[in-house]
Amino acid sequence: MSKPSESVTDILKEWASIQEQLEKVFRNRDQIGAKEWMNKGIQLYLRFLFLTNGLPLSYNDAIPFESIEYKPVNLEERFAFIKYRPSLYHSYRQLSELMVEQEKQYARKTIQKNKRPT
Repeated sequence: MSKPSESVTDILKEWASIQEQLEKVFRNRDQIGAKEWMNKGIQLYLRFLFLTNGLPLSYNDAIPFESIEYKPVNLEERFAFIKYRPSLYHSYRQLSELMVEQEKQYARKTIQKNKRPT
């Protein structure tokens, strides 16, 4: 198994754990806990996005949305919504969808890479 695949597996396992915690905090209407866990989820999504696209990870720089090839539709708008409103349940649902869609983008990249002649 290649290193990127192992990293994706780790990211998805970590997301499952974060998602479980997010379900609990939103069920209990714990906005402070929701914000904390959402920030962890957002950082994890960024790791996944950058890994999928083979880019170096940087949390401090502006995200180069226009130069990212493998990304969900309307990522910039959706990500801005999540980032600025992390304690909303709708932000959690949006982040969950972005993770699912990014997993599909990673699979698409892997298939395209394997189809290219060497």
